Amino acid sequence: MNDPIGDMLTRIRNAQMRGKSTTSTPASKLRGWVLDVLADEGYIRGYEATTDERGHPAFEISLKYFDGTPVIREVKRVSKPGRRVYMSVDDIPQVRQGLGVSIVSTSKGVMSDANARAANIGGEVLCTVF
Repeated sequence: MNDPIGDMLTRIRNAQMRGKSTTSTPASKLRGWVLDVLADEGYIRGYEATTDERGHPAFEISLKYFDGTPVIREVKRVSKPGRRVYMSVDDIPQVRQGLGVSIVSTSKGVMSDANARAANIGGEVLCTVF
């Protein structure tokens, strides 16, 4: 698999389109950090580390709904393996005038765009969520 973050976001998007309450994805440190940001910002209920049927580590993601509609309306991968997108702190985009969140990988860790601006640090924009 070339794009593990893109794969995880697609699994979340597909599960929400089908109305599933949970979905699973293979575990990695980067995926865990992105899921931490999604949980902190209130886009998912949470996640827990499990193992899949072959004994490999995995994350079981609990999706969040409000009045039967998914909380995540749109999730988009910005930085891809073929084209990395790096931005300074002044250039980090605001998603929907601040209603959404950009997830940024910085030298201080993976964080939301608001936290990156507060820490005055730029980095690679992984994805945007609204």
